[in-house]
Parts: sequence; C-alpha cells; structure tokens
Amino acid sequence: MSPQCGKSAVNHRTGVHLRDLRSPRGLLEPCAGTTRTHGSEGRTARQRAVLTRLLGGKDNYAADREAAEQVKQQWPTVVVATRVNREFMRRATRFLARQGVRQFLDIGTGIPTRPNLHEIAQQVDPTARVVYVDNDPIVLTHARALLVSTAQGRTDYIQADARSPQSILDSPQLGEVLDLSQPVALSLIALLHFIPDDQNPHEIIATLADALAPGSYLVLSHVSSDFDPPAIRELTRIYNEQGVPLQARSREEFHQLFQGRELLEPGVVSAHRWKPDDIEPPASLDAQASLYAAVARI
Repeated sequence: MSPQCGKSAVNHRTGVHLRDLRSPRGLLEPCAGTTRTHGSEGRTARQRAVLTRLLGGKDNYAADREAAEQVKQQWPTVVVATRVNREFMRRATRFLARQGVRQFLDIGTGIPTRPNLHEIAQQVDPTARVVYVDNDPIVLTHARALLVSTAQGRTDYIQADARSPQSILDSPQLGEVLDLSQPVALSLIALLHFIPDDQNPHEIIATLADALAPGSYLVLSHVSSDFDPPAIRELTRIYNEQGVPLQARSREEFHQLFQGRELLEPGVVSAHRWKPDDIEPPASLDAQASLYAAVARI
C-alpha cells in the first residue's frame, strides 16, 4: 500500500494484503502508483497487487503471486488479518453513519470489494457522500464500481497519492462532492504502515485533518509487531527487500498518530475488538490479525 495505496482489494474481503486488511484495500497492499515502473509509485502498485493476490484477486502478475506466497508462508494468518481489517472498516463506517456523519473521505481505497464503504454508509443514510482516493492505475480501471451511488447520495474517485495530501485537498472533485465546512470521516485504513517515519505520516495526517470541520473523525488501522514479533519482522523484511517500505508500529507509536485527538471508546485496541458486533473475539485472534485500530474525533 502506498501512502495512499495499501489496500489492494480482492473479490471479497477474504483475501489478504497488508493493506487490503482494510477493504478491497489490501492490508499488505502497498500504495499504488504505477504498475510496473521504477520508483516509489511502481513499488506501491506492486504491493497492492501482492495484497490483491492474498485476497484472491486476479489482477496481478506471476511475480506478485510468488511474493504473496512468500508472505503467506511467513505470516500464515494474513488472510485472517485482512478479513479482520475489512470488518473493522465496515463497523467503523456503520457506527459513524449512525452518529450522523454523512461525508466520508477514504484514502488508500484499493480495488473495489463489496460491500464498499459508500454502500455501507448509504445503507444507513442514502444521502451519504463518499470520495475515494488512490494512486494505483489498477484501481482507476476498477473505479466505476466505486461510483455507483444511490440517487440521493454521491460518490467520486480521485487519482492522487496520500503522500501529497495537499493535492487531494486541492482536487476540484473533492469540493464538488464534500462540503468541508461540515463533518467528514477521514479513513486511512491499513495505509500508514506503508508510510515510514521518514515520509512524515504525522504531517500527512495533520494536513488532512486540519482541513476538516469540527465534529469530523479520523479512522485508522495499522499492522503491529506487538502480537507476533517474528512473523511481522519477517514480513517487513520481505517487503523491504522488494523495495516496498513497510513499518509496523507499536501500540504507543500507533496511538501517537492520533496526535492527542480524543479517541472514541474503546480507544486503541486490536482491530477485531473495536465495537465487535457479536461475541467477544478469542484471545488467539490478536496474534493472528496483528492489527491495531481506533477512531478519534478531530
């Protein structure tokens, strides 16, 4: 997943990619840029393709399939992690929509995977408006699925890189769909572990959040080595060796990404423990998913 990549969706949220852990967006899917070019954008796109493969998707190459198998060998529960991440996205979106949030800015969208974020929000309120952002050309080819809105609501897609947040805010499409003088839910799900500290993730978040109205929300999920250090350490090595920056963060480091903003209950927890729908998840799922998640008021 690239700064904005990272979700490399699959046909269902059953596959796994670090970035796609979040949606069609892959949990381990790096940010996208170009499919087979040099540089950070090309690496991001490849990350997304690996994640897509993990989730069962078909838009990938032989090298991506090999890399996906490597990831699964080192982290056998990556598919579980992807599902957990996807389910967190659904619960967080539904919760915020029920709180009256009618606008969503989803950065690092990844290949569409139903139900997409706008479908969840518009199930609660058909007037909900959603803008998706990604920099993966593969996502662009599938963007039509993200633009099927209810008649009362609206969706749009912006081709941009999360590492350049001002370009997102300056996009004419953003202003046409979202009213930034009203609350917006900003989702950076399974994205920031593809943005290491030297790429200033705190500054990226601050630039985006500062542009939003009071009453807005920040939704994050992130891979961590706190639960299964050997597996995530090896996963990081695999990604970095392929030129894809990946930085797992501790609970404290993840908490710091919220920059002191007020966290909603239950605070920073394993992604599957954030307002679970039914029974309490088993303790063993913590290490299988290795994901933190939280939602904060802006």
